[in-house]
Amino acid sequence: MEGGGLSEEEEESFGHGEGEGEEEEEEGDEEEKPLSEEEEEEEKQVLVACPLTEEMLKEGLSLLCKIGNGLAHAYVKFEAKYKDLTDISLLECFIHLRYVDLSENKLQDLSPLSSLTHLLWLKVDGNLLSSAHMQELPYLQFISFAHNHIKNMEGITHPHLTSLSLKGNKIPTALGLSQALYSLRTLELRGNKLESTAGLYLPKLKNLYLAQNAIRSLEGLEALEQLSTLHLRDNELETLDGFSSSMKCLQYLNLRNNGISSLQEVAKLQVLPMLQALVLMENPCSDEANYQQEVLVQLPHLKRLDKEPEMEVSLQSDVTE
Repeated sequence: MEGGGLSEEEEESFGHGEGEGEEEEEEGDEEEKPLSEEEEEEEKQVLVACPLTEEMLKEGLSLLCKIGNGLAHAYVKFEAKYKDLTDISLLECFIHLRYVDLSENKLQDLSPLSSLTHLLWLKVDGNLLSSAHMQELPYLQFISFAHNHIKNMEGITHPHLTSLSLKGNKIPTALGLSQALYSLRTLELRGNKLESTAGLYLPKLKNLYLAQNAIRSLEGLEALEQLSTLHLRDNELETLDGFSSSMKCLQYLNLRNNGISSLQEVAKLQVLPMLQALVLMENPCSDEANYQQEVLVQLPHLKRLDKEPEMEVSLQSDVTE
């Protein structure tokens, strides 16, 4: 491929993907309120055609790079946000683009991007997309579909994809997600309508964000053998069935604001050999007397509980005395 993969300099020049770390999750920023089905229909009905123009192209193109054998140059970055765009057909000819940001428009069709076979980074947040289906792009590594109207995860097959965000859509199930996403390391599904974790067969996945769904059962987690970070905050879990000893890399688990009422459920986390940080606050069980001590008796290897580092040393001392 011309130019290779994402270098640190190239990532910095176009901005990284949305912060995926645990600190961002814990800040508790309110998500944008999703549109109702009636509002969606109304928005589509009043849609005014607004195609990408040559003037917008000139404004949005940047980052001149060598291409091919190094004797020619082309712009590899394009940005057009908040333009009310409904048609991006003009982009079909810009086959050397590597970084494209079309966030906050009114796009319903991404098919013109199928010719951009050198694309590495794509952001289409806040559009009117009802599907994430795209023609396979061989070098695409990062894509964000956050805050669209997507209702399933079918048709995402990019073989080198490492980071995928579908935050703030209307996805009820993970079934349908391609098992061919061998390179995927980070999956963001916060703020959807998931009721289960079934369907997430992603053996190389390291970071999984499932907060603000309606998850009641944990299924299929045994396939996530390399997972190190799992966010399940603001769901409807009442038990902790579903964790597996095959999850030998899981270090950080956020279960804040679920329905876990019994501290006996915590013992089910003993199958996680590398668990170091656990967030259980705002569950009914966290109101019990000596809650922190009881948790640490069952999970003596924890280094952090509920993000209260000032209590860590004293709690561990209480357990070992």
